[in-house]
Amino acid sequence: MSHPHPELGPPPKLPEGGLRVTPLGGLGEIGRNMTVFEYGGRLLIVDCGVLFPEEEQPGVDLILPDFTSIRDRLDDIDGIVLTHGHEDHIGGVPFLLREKADIPLIGSKLTLALIEAKLQEHRIRPYTLEVEEGHRERIGPFECEFVAVNHSIPDALAVAIRTPAGLAVHTGDFKMDQLPLDGRLTDLPAFAKLGEEGIDLLLVDSTNAEVPGFVPPERDISGVLRQVFGNAQKRIIVASFASHVHRIQQILDAAHEYGRKVAFVGRSMVRNMGIARDLGYLRVPTGLVVDVKTLDDLRDDEVVLVCTGSQGEPMAALSRMANRDHQIRIVEGDTVILASSLIPGNENAVYRVINGLTRWGATVVHKGNAKVHVSGHASAGELLYFYNICKPKNLMPVHGEWRHLRANAELGALTGVPKNRCVIAEDGVVVDLVDGIAKIVGKVQAGYVYVDGLSVGDVTETSLKDRRILGDEGIISIFVVVDSTTGKIVGGPHIHARGSGIEDSAFSAVIPKIEDALIKSASDGVVDPHQLQQLARRAVGKWVSDSYRRRPMILPVVVEV
Repeated sequence: MSHPHPELGPPPKLPEGGLRVTPLGGLGEIGRNMTVFEYGGRLLIVDCGVLFPEEEQPGVDLILPDFTSIRDRLDDIDGIVLTHGHEDHIGGVPFLLREKADIPLIGSKLTLALIEAKLQEHRIRPYTLEVEEGHRERIGPFECEFVAVNHSIPDALAVAIRTPAGLAVHTGDFKMDQLPLDGRLTDLPAFAKLGEEGIDLLLVDSTNAEVPGFVPPERDISGVLRQVFGNAQKRIIVASFASHVHRIQQILDAAHEYGRKVAFVGRSMVRNMGIARDLGYLRVPTGLVVDVKTLDDLRDDEVVLVCTGSQGEPMAALSRMANRDHQIRIVEGDTVILASSLIPGNENAVYRVINGLTRWGATVVHKGNAKVHVSGHASAGELLYFYNICKPKNLMPVHGEWRHLRANAELGALTGVPKNRCVIAEDGVVVDLVDGIAKIVGKVQAGYVYVDGLSVGDVTETSLKDRRILGDEGIISIFVVVDSTTGKIVGGPHIHARGSGIEDSAFSAVIPKIEDALIKSASDGVVDPHQLQQLARRAVGKWVSDSYRRRPMILPVVVEV
């Protein structure tokens, strides 16, 4: 199995007749999925999603793929194929279309409806092409065939991309639920037909490659939900992804059965479920869904609230309820259902929310204590079955952390894919398919691009490090006035601390050390304010480290008069 070397340089020019594949997100991480295909000087993008920040990225709202490698080639992009409507696959589209608004978007009816609603908020009217399973569309030099796949959102598609370089197939996110709620199966006969044609490069969802067996059917959850609904004495609050239509359908069915009304909470939840209902993907009995403002007219045992926040996102409705920062107040006897997976990296945030809800008296039902979630991604048994059907000549695991990618490559090797044809790449690593052989040829820039409020890309790793220091260690400010000619102190030093755990009065011990350092520098003829600031910073930093074993941010200010 090949894998990228840290010293990879820029890729060479793509050989004539070759297909280049460059993942700009989704490899080595769960989220931010984006893959660029290049043939004959033209580009086709599959997905453009976001990654949600973790605790060590304070203040960040979203993380985007890095568009640097394609920014000067936006006119070469023939289209963006969207495999399905989850945020980690469509959330980055508005930011790419800000740079060139007329790039066509290709996807299924529900996927396009979700991204169009999102783009309205950005005041972008996209060019769209709606496709269905079985359709073939020529997009520039790429002939794309769309294949139905089952996932945790309706209307998901895989895409087969034909060029003279060969046939590449990108599964998107998929599983093989044999009893799907909407009756829409992963189209194994279509994949078998592609396998008979000869798949030169197969890019496969790796999320559950470490999990043995098969994913249970989505409908298995309904019995558990009915049991929870039957035992609940007061309100039921369900947290789910705002696009998990199948899961919400089962919540609606259970609420209808037990005579409860349902209110959607949160802008994205209201918007997405409205779209799904209008397009016929969500079946809502008449009178079942009510406005959240009418809940005061209902008894607690007649209420179901459906909201976002199943991943512990700090600004989502459920987190705010747990923190007593929401109009809906959790009370003793409420039942909260976390009806979603636990995305790696979010564990601490989720358990913090669970503890907060439990503190106020709620009974919290989650994947750890009840079967209220099944995955939307194929497990190892399904992947083995899939490889035996597709018989790929080259394999490139996508969508997963390193452990998932490796496990997926090993499954491919077990089914007969030569180990040297199982290409384990990471974000930015360039893979060329030439003469039927896929191999790594270089690397392009593919770092994190942070969205913070209206700022895109302005937040850097350095500024995040500063934020972490401020959050962990606090800040100490030093203010000194010096004579511009002699460098001698004429005012201060004044020292103040915030969040450092050190009382301002304690700094009387370090003021003489600052004075000594500045007096010595003045005698040496040093009058440059920047150099004086560094002397003050070092004096205080050493004293804090020796006295308290801490490393707060130290901000010295030297003013000349």
